[in-house]
Amino acid sequence: MFKNPKMIISCNLDDCACDVETIDSFNNDQLFPKLQALLESDYFRFYKVTLNKPCPFWTSSSHCGLRDCAVKPCSPVSSSFQPNQEECLWETREALLDWSKYDDEAQRFCVVDDEDSPDSQYVDLLLNPERFTGYKGPEAWQIWNSIYEENCFKPYTVKRPLNPNSFPSSSGGEARTFYSWLEGQCVEKRAFYRLISGLHASINIHLSARYLLQDSWFQKKWGHNISEFKVRFDSELTAGEGPKRLRNLYFLYLIELRALAKALPFFQQHGIRLYTGRPEEDQKHKELLLEILQLAKSFPLHFDETSLFAGDEKEAAKLREDIRLSFLNISRIMDCVDCFKCRLWGKLQTQGLGTALKILFSERQIKALPVSSDHRPSFQLNRQEIVSLLNAFGRISTSIRELKNFRSLLAEDW
Repeated sequence: MFKNPKMIISCNLDDCACDVETIDSFNNDQLFPKLQALLESDYFRFYKVTLNKPCPFWTSSSHCGLRDCAVKPCSPVSSSFQPNQEECLWETREALLDWSKYDDEAQRFCVVDDEDSPDSQYVDLLLNPERFTGYKGPEAWQIWNSIYEENCFKPYTVKRPLNPNSFPSSSGGEARTFYSWLEGQCVEKRAFYRLISGLHASINIHLSARYLLQDSWFQKKWGHNISEFKVRFDSELTAGEGPKRLRNLYFLYLIELRALAKALPFFQQHGIRLYTGRPEEDQKHKELLLEILQLAKSFPLHFDETSLFAGDEKEAAKLREDIRLSFLNISRIMDCVDCFKCRLWGKLQTQGLGTALKILFSERQIKALPVSSDHRPSFQLNRQEIVSLLNAFGRISTSIRELKNFRSLLAEDW
């Protein structure tokens, strides 16, 4: 018997002076509508990526042959673009190429090959939405298993809770051992695991919310798959793991929200432009971005990042570098995803989270930003980082909103 639908989603946030209802109201009523409008603008809808890089860690058997795994590339065209054409909207090819001169180098949490590779291409994110493609099974599980087992500081002797299908035959001992080990780790390593788990949960919500419900020669119907959502998040069907995954999603939301608030001084600089070659639109979208960042700053119960890396300076520096390298490795694992559309969104969301961490780890550099454009600041975000930061948070924001939709659907089903 499935329990009260509120129980699957309601939860208290560990280590955060905040509750789910506060976040839901702030996100769904205030932030989400403005953010979606911004992400539909030209600056944020196009993402440069290389999708044909080989997996650096194991031999991939083949690329996904499912048609919904394919990515529609961006082909710059003239202003004769019509709204019903599945192509990119650009005035000229030169305007597209001109974007690169506004990028700056900085310390990174993700590989930069995609931006510099001759094989890279711009992809219109609105034409390639994140949704269920049919990509699943051992190949998909290998990706997440590699991320958790090799990059979350966990010894191999400690087994984490695995596929929900394995739970019915399990006594729960492995889960208890895992969480006992996790609670014994420093706050930074616990936070890192929760961020990865939260990202995993967010992606699963997207797949459940935009599931292929009907596929015929004349029509495809995408929508909410309640059964898929239950399999991934129901407490009984996941031996208690589902609510933990959702708590980690909210934790991820707070981390990325805090990063947006901390990045406000950078974007307030006069020289920072959302450049697309259309001055009036660029200014309008920068004003909207600043409005969103001010709104993020106004959130009353932000995560306190000062609890991170607060110990011995040398130990903190080493731990910070270990986390950066682990995240860098995770970004490389994205090239092992056989589904190109999944690879696209995996790369974008990984880079977005990495950019959020970069912002949180650069507080002193951000505070030292010059008031004059005559001096080159020590902190920079390039176009790729800005686009991925806002789109990644857009995905998390969408997940929070989709939980409201699932809550209503579960209430009807219950």
